[in-house]
Amino acid sequence: QVQLVESGGGLVQPGGSLRLSCVASGNMFSIYRMGWYRQAPGKQRDMVATIARGGSTNYADSVKGRFTISRDNAKNTMYLQMNSLKPEDTAVYYCNGAAWGQNEYWGQGTQVTVSS
Repeated sequence: QVQLVESGGGLVQPGGSLRLSCVASGNMFSIYRMGWYRQAPGKQRDMVATIARGGSTNYADSVKGRFTISRDNAKNTMYLQMNSLKPEDTAVYYCNGAAWGQNEYWGQGTQVTVSS
């Protein structure tokens, strides 16, 4: 079992920055990939960025050059640094963990609102 808890969301002006955190607990040995997903009202949940156990990363085209995914294994924490935020980045952001055996785990979500 794996538990994921996100934090760091809030209201920010266009062009501003936020850093999201995801603290993981439980059987992290089973996790081979973690990532951030987001869902705006009326839209599907889309991948934002992922990071594999070996450290390789993948980003959605819409956030490349603006967002950075990272992790601190000693703290069991994953981060999403978001810079140059745009109104279209407004969404609920979810932490995700993919485990061996086709199991997936999700956090509760944290709201990010980009507005002037």
